Amino acid sequence: MEVAPENWINVGGRYGASLRRYTEKFPFVVHGLSLSIGSPSSLDWDLLRAIKRFISEHSIRCYSEHLSYCSDSGHLYDLMPIPFTEEAVDYVAQRIMQVQDFLGERIAMENVSYYAAPQQEMSEIDFLNAVLKKADCNLLLDVNNIYVNSINHHYDPYAFLAALPGERIAYAHIAGHYKEAEDLRVDTHGANVIDPVWRLLDAAYCQFGDFPTLLERDFNIPPVDDLLAEVEQIRDCQSKHCVTSRLDAV
Repeated sequence: MEVAPENWINVGGRYGASLRRYTEKFPFVVHGLSLSIGSPSSLDWDLLRAIKRFISEHSIRCYSEHLSYCSDSGHLYDLMPIPFTEEAVDYVAQRIMQVQDFLGERIAMENVSYYAAPQQEMSEIDFLNAVLKKADCNLLLDVNNIYVNSINHHYDPYAFLAALPGERIAYAHIAGHYKEAEDLRVDTHGANVIDPVWRLLDAAYCQFGDFPTLLERDFNIPPVDDLLAEVEQIRDCQSKHCVTSRLDAV
């Protein structure tokens, strides 16, 4: 299971006790919303201290965040694209290394959906791989984001997948999205996963072996049986490929 740490830090009472019962029973990861790794503003060390305590208190297996930014002298409440430049690679990697040194563990950065590429000097895959290598961090592989970006920015999703460093995958996300137009998809987490995304997930397992995979659904929540059917589809897809336990090594 996965939670956003910002939603649970300093939550006590019956809600805090309920979360504790779950984290004692199931393996948990946390997926941050406000680290803002590409922001021109300083890192939020108060937030990071709180996240470090949360990781320890709940035996969290992995802390992941978005390879984007969402603040500059205040939160923007959206994930903004980092320019794909060598200068940005150096800047972001240095900040990731500071976070990892502080937490005492590797973090996983997610390949995000984006709808504009300001000041682009390199491709998305080259930027992502350069950051992962320079920061020596892990990857949260969002399969739906690859598909969405491939439509919006006109590239081959399978070629993108093939170029990823599979050994850095900590776990994956899969989700649904909204079809705005033939050439525009919006990452919403508010719909069922579609067949092309399932096929891309299968290709990822075929290339890299099995890895933990989380189904994301943020709204338009269907009946539980429908959600569990998608979870079972993930398991069926995984069962065709060799099984690993990557989060044990994170």
